[in-house]
Amino acid sequence: MTTDSTTGIPEAADAPPPGAAPTKTAAGKRIPQGHRRLLTRRDRITLSLMAGLPTILHVLLVWVTALASIALAFTTWDGIGFDSIKWVGLDNFRELFTNNPQFWPAVEHNIIWFVVLIALPTPFGLFLAVQLDKNIRFSRVYQTAFFLPVVMSLAVIGFVWQLVYNPDTGLINSVIGANKPGHYIDWIGNPDLNLWAILVAASWRHAGYMMILYLAGLKGVDPSLREASALDGANEWQTFKNVIFPTLRPTNTVVLVVTIIEALRAFDLVYVFNKGAQGTELLSILVTNNIIGESSRIGYGSAIAVVLLVISLIVIIPYLVSTFRKERRA
Repeated sequence: MTTDSTTGIPEAADAPPPGAAPTKTAAGKRIPQGHRRLLTRRDRITLSLMAGLPTILHVLLVWVTALASIALAFTTWDGIGFDSIKWVGLDNFRELFTNNPQFWPAVEHNIIWFVVLIALPTPFGLFLAVQLDKNIRFSRVYQTAFFLPVVMSLAVIGFVWQLVYNPDTGLINSVIGANKPGHYIDWIGNPDLNLWAILVAASWRHAGYMMILYLAGLKGVDPSLREASALDGANEWQTFKNVIFPTLRPTNTVVLVVTIIEALRAFDLVYVFNKGAQGTELLSILVTNNIIGESSRIGYGSAIAVVLLVISLIVIIPYLVSTFRKERRA
């Protein structure tokens, strides 16, 4: 680094002398001295493809299909030719709310799905996270074991639990002695039992998901808070209740939103088990049965999908608003 003789201000060693000619790129183009091209034309093309293609796919597969479903909700269409599309206004929604005997049971089952997930596997996932946060031996092995159902396909999970619930050779009936003729318990075929049986499988998967979310939240807790609580004489439970759990408020918000979304989008397990037979009706099942069922009613199925979308937005929009407000304050 040199010093200007007139001002005494240090100059960068690589600064060009006054009046220096502009440099040339490999392509022979002149670039004014002091300005460097950060991205070449090839880089711009590559970045455009990397950002553009996913954006186009997202718009086509998410936004266009969502807007198309909203538009079709006000029509009748059997899916054969666009000439058969007829505008019916709010007729689909009137029929849905007044003349569909499966709609309100489906809404009730979705609510039950949410209550069970928030009441059973969520606290259990928190319990697992607290225990694994203590850095016990083989904690990585336990994390992998509990999180494995989350990364597994729901179709595979459904197949595994079908074997467990098999009335003849299933694990549960074999353990409780209900696998003998005349004493079978049909966990999937009985309308009074099938929803709860499927919820057990869903809870098995959901607990691992909650464990990872809470474990990430616990890793972000300031260790000095634990030390200060210990110095005040608080025991482990008091420290968790009064110090640790209040700091998990952002994580609890995420857990609540994720659980609501999981309850609304529940489909795979039910469809694998019994395709939404009596006792396991869900809004997502009604959408599928009306759109791709034997009697295709795409407009009516789209109306159910719009109802499901509105319920989802009621949950998601407040969460996004609060998140953006926190970012602006920060």
